[in-house]
Amino acid sequence: MNTKSLQLQQLNSKMRGFATLKQIAMPPTGWVKAIRLAIGMSMQQLGNKLNISKQGVMDIEKREKEGSITIKSLREVAHALDMQLVYGFIPNDGSLDALIEKRAIALASQIVMRTSTTMKLEDQGNSKKRIEKAIKERAAIIQKEMPKILWD
Repeated sequence: MNTKSLQLQQLNSKMRGFATLKQIAMPPTGWVKAIRLAIGMSMQQLGNKLNISKQGVMDIEKREKEGSITIKSLREVAHALDMQLVYGFIPNDGSLDALIEKRAIALASQIVMRTSTTMKLEDQGNSKKRIEKAIKERAAIIQKEMPKILWD
């Protein structure tokens, strides 16, 4: 097994653990404020743990809600709340393999259709079935080689 394949396998395994979290929506107020309120902690108390003012806590909560907070800030808040920040990426297609396959098929289609058009112009067109087979074959090669052009 080559290194890229092993990396993909390991990352896919880690990402599967996040799949169930995809269904969990962020509270409308943001996690920091929702947790702070749920455990009955005031802004002043959280500020004391973070060595910032009440206004600083308000700013953190606002930035989280807006999506402009840094991961570093979230880690600091998590630590102050005796929690851990967990984050990750979840492929829309379910796995990295599926993402790569989708991109490989799209790239293979572009390549094959460009060739097919040229051949039609030269009156050497292929059948739809032959074109589909060529796309599958080209996609398999692209998936195996994973050229940088895959992500253009």
